[in-house]
Amino acid sequence: MFEDSIDPNAIVPKLSNFTKRTITKGNTLLFLDEIQLCPQALASLKYFCEVAPEYHVIAAGSLLGVAVNRDEYSFPVGKVNMMTLYPMDIEEFLLAQGEEQQIARIKECFEENAPMDRYYHKYLLDAYRQYLAVGGLPECVAKYVETKNFELVRSTQSEILASYLNDMSKYNSKNEIKKTRLVYNSITTQLSKKNTRFQYKLLKSGGRAAEFENAIEWLALSGIVSRTYNLDTVKKPLDNYKNIDSFKIYVSDIGLLCAQKNIIAEDILFSSADLNDFKGGMTENYVLNQLTAGGHTCYSWQSDGIAEIDFVIQRGRELVPIEVKSAGNNQAKSLAVYMQKFKPEYAIKASSSNFGFENRIKTIPLYAAFCI
Repeated sequence: MFEDSIDPNAIVPKLSNFTKRTITKGNTLLFLDEIQLCPQALASLKYFCEVAPEYHVIAAGSLLGVAVNRDEYSFPVGKVNMMTLYPMDIEEFLLAQGEEQQIARIKECFEENAPMDRYYHKYLLDAYRQYLAVGGLPECVAKYVETKNFELVRSTQSEILASYLNDMSKYNSKNEIKKTRLVYNSITTQLSKKNTRFQYKLLKSGGRAAEFENAIEWLALSGIVSRTYNLDTVKKPLDNYKNIDSFKIYVSDIGLLCAQKNIIAEDILFSSADLNDFKGGMTENYVLNQLTAGGHTCYSWQSDGIAEIDFVIQRGRELVPIEVKSAGNNQAKSLAVYMQKFKPEYAIKASSSNFGFENRIKTIPLYAAFCI
């Protein structure tokens, strides 16, 4: 359809004929999905903007595919408005199930630092664990809402993981495919370690950054993983003080993280002790997903093995440390060290405990992480 011409005046009649729909300027929305598979369609966006701006056009696809398929056609820089879509956060997960009242309760307690009613607190912690098993990919959420069957959700997750592996082969050079899969398969193992900093030696004996940095960059560009850098010190702008050699890697969707290692839903729902080594990393990954979906760029901080803060973000004018606990542990030793050193206005501790505020530490339950 785009082979002969990328002129909108030629394309629109063909689209109209193909869809058997009348396309009206100003009233019809053109949706071009998987646009990375057709470089000509991508290039046509420039001409829609310049020659036919009265048409409404949305294009969806993988930025990775766009980045690597530039042999003949360039990306229409400055001619499109870019938006990044993330997996649904837990607020949207609750919304998909008609839980608007619960969302309102969470937001009210978050703003007022008021404890949630114990009944609703338990109910929402159960919903949080369901979200861990399902994740936020729309197809998986739709399957759960429709069936409440975690096995069917897992089947959908497995299909998505298979498509990820296929993409690794489709858009990657042959000598990088094996390395990329090694990195991706290693993430759950690395998150199970006490030190969740990414370690090349866990990929293979004698593994080095020079060997795997392209594979990590590929995964990050594709949106399949998120990378958070450790800060040498905490000052504005945070990006100026990141240590590019010290970072953590998280999977972009918590449901896929659990599916990747075949962690069964029942172990998550009932907080099985079998997962004790993995709970910390899994919970960190969940909070990172919520913060990323909320538009935050996340960093971490540690102090000579004495203290480690899972995330540091800029929230408004404040640089806010966030400590993540998988259970209701009220100790916050790392936060105490951080607050003594950097004197933040306040800190956040996310755990299974109820809402509260004491000694400049704002405690929130994990199901409220989207509020940050």
